[in-house]
Amino acid sequence: MSKKLQSIKGFYDVLPDKTPLWTFVENKVREVLELYAYEKISLPLVESTSLFVESVGTHTDIVEKEMYSWIDLLNEDQLTLRPEGTAGCVRAVIEHNLTYNGPIRLWYQGPMFRHENVQKGRQRQFHQIGVEAFGFDDANIDAEQILLLSRLWKALDITDLELHINSIGDPEDRVRYRAELIRYFEAHFDTLDDDAKKRLHQNPLRILDSKNSNMQKMIEGAPKLFDYLSEDAKKHFAFVCHYLNEAGIQFKINQRLVRGLDYYNRTVYEWVTHRLGSQGTVAGGGRYDYLIERLGGEKTPACGFGIGMERIVLLLEEIGVNVKNIPDVYVVNLGEEAEKKALSISETLREKGLKVVLNSGGSSFKSQMKRADKSGALCAIIIGDDEIKQSAVQIKFMRQEDGQSVVKFNDLADFILKNLL
Repeated sequence: MSKKLQSIKGFYDVLPDKTPLWTFVENKVREVLELYAYEKISLPLVESTSLFVESVGTHTDIVEKEMYSWIDLLNEDQLTLRPEGTAGCVRAVIEHNLTYNGPIRLWYQGPMFRHENVQKGRQRQFHQIGVEAFGFDDANIDAEQILLLSRLWKALDITDLELHINSIGDPEDRVRYRAELIRYFEAHFDTLDDDAKKRLHQNPLRILDSKNSNMQKMIEGAPKLFDYLSEDAKKHFAFVCHYLNEAGIQFKINQRLVRGLDYYNRTVYEWVTHRLGSQGTVAGGGRYDYLIERLGGEKTPACGFGIGMERIVLLLEEIGVNVKNIPDVYVVNLGEEAEKKALSISETLREKGLKVVLNSGGSSFKSQMKRADKSGALCAIIIGDDEIKQSAVQIKFMRQEDGQSVVKFNDLADFILKNLL
């Protein structure tokens, strides 16, 4: 017996009963982004491995142990399935000189790939919507992107997300802070777990984000990055907070929030829920003013964020949002001639914008009406020999108790539209 075919661990199918909710979220995102004049860009799934090493950071978990990378045997290129979207978007901006005519707002969507431990809300193929703004250095763009997300949560009717925000300053600020942080952690070396010891001289800021309960008291006593920020960085962050306060956005300043990618500077933030356990971050981002220059472009300020589609969908399911793709009409047909006419009528109704399911494969009247009911259709139209003789159909509104009506073929679409509105 051959082995049963199944998807690879961490890669999964989005089945038809789930796709209406995904489409609902995607449509709401698109509507909100249009209000802020963001333009869509489509990016490749595969990029040069060096792009992620140089942008995300050599000593990040992504580069060290999570990327799907290989050497193309045809030309020996080192390639990687994208683990995140910002690097590829920055590459496109540089390659096509997209900021030549001034600042630009972009967004994209699609799958990302990381070899992670699979758990609820964390898969090896996951989907993100990324939003990036290039050429803006004012704090109002940081705040505007946060307001954009707040507007999206309202559109999705999500009410219990908490905004965490911080400033991690500029690279020179972190150089000073990094030295002090290493000294502090070295003085508490015996308290560090194996992961923290590994990060100590590579990426000590990531230790601040540790969830190890045995290290929390020690981490709380660590030097605070905010104390090492330049006056310009502090002023920028103060403006971001001012704009958020003016807009009525509640937030928590979390000085341990650093994000997991090396390219961030100044503003960083996350929107967090307590409904999804340890995978509670549903969106996050911040400013990355030095990344374009680091990758070979002109010095260009930028900021952006990513939305985790799987986690948003899980959160909506958790709070009881149920979206179904319900047809307007189910066409029941009885007999060969009726089946032929049913196809023609179905197309006429579709031309009017109605969603129609045409029964196929025959079967009894009772069986077809059961299918009509199960489909969730708002009404069923019934065509048999008698109806063809009368150039009419019987129509039954499934969620009403008013019996059935007989409607002429030519009047059918208008009759349905009038009664469904």
